[in-house]
Amino acid sequence: MRHKLTGRKLGRTSAARRAMFRIMVTDLLRNGQMKTTIAKAKEIGPLTEKMVTLGKKGTLHDRRQAAAFITDKSVLKSVFDDIAPRFKERAGGYTRITRLGVRAGDAAEMALIELVD
Repeated sequence: MRHKLTGRKLGRTSAARRAMFRIMVTDLLRNGQMKTTIAKAKEIGPLTEKMVTLGKKGTLHDRRQAAAFITDKSVLKSVFDDIAPRFKERAGGYTRITRLGVRAGDAAEMALIELVD
């Protein structure tokens, strides 16, 4: 029986893909929005939402789990002190993906992923 593979490979090894996702999630949390391809946006959306959820819980264990993924200490502090309280009343859906059309160089579908307000 064939099973659907979960996640997109994006032409990278698993270690390179994980490192790319960590950097992209950190940048998205730092800047509030990011322009990238649709495939990458769909992959980092749930990861970003998980970091915000950890920030909302706010325990020491959650902070250490987030610190293991987020690559910048100032962004980690921002997630727990600024971003998570913004979404205190919201039950999920902290990110929005907006399609932007195709990129001129290689016709890749582009998207804007942002934290909702």
